[in-house]
Amino acid sequence: MDVHPDHPDLEALAAEGKVIAYFGYGSLVNRHTLRTKFLGIRRAEARGWQRFWQPRDPTAEMALLSVQPNNAESVHGVVVYDLVDHLPSLDEREAGYNRRIIDPAALTIENPPLTDLPVFIYEATPGASNAVELGSAILQSYLDAVMQGFHDLYGDDGLKRFIERTQGFETRLLQDRSAPRYARSVPLLAGEAELFDSLVSARGVEAIELNPNE
Repeated sequence: MDVHPDHPDLEALAAEGKVIAYFGYGSLVNRHTLRTKFLGIRRAEARGWQRFWQPRDPTAEMALLSVQPNNAESVHGVVVYDLVDHLPSLDEREAGYNRRIIDPAALTIENPPLTDLPVFIYEATPGASNAVELGSAILQSYLDAVMQGFHDLYGDDGLKRFIERTQGFETRLLQDRSAPRYARSVPLLAGEAELFDSLVSARGVEAIELNPNE
């Protein structure tokens, strides 16, 4: 099953050095959160990385997903092929993270359209505390976007794998679905809210209501 049709000029643009590739493991998995006109997207797995919940900075109250090296783990997600001109906006979106290059030997891409193209990954700042330690909350609107992306690309099993293999779910969930705080929130399809809520509840996440006065 194709994820999304490739841009017809993808290979030609790559030959001219105008294409970058990056690995998405959180909201980037949901193509509806992408704000650039990307050229292609593929399911992928990066070995040697662990996904976890972490605040953007030491004072942040809200947690977002990040990764850290862990040779015993692997992360499923997507590789996005985009124009090199869009790299500054991607770096801005991933502010507070370090852009790395994934070891090609540790990366599996489904039906890769290009070869010998470095693939970036955005890594948490070394030594950063996780969301549980700092008492941060997960935005429901952000988590909805992530879970929709995994469900769309990997089905029920892939969605459950995301929940089970991501560290730091033992924290709070801020229920902002009706008034999203996440800038790239997405509308949910029929049945998705119930499915997502049941999986999150089973993971032991404490749901807290949004205070409209905050």
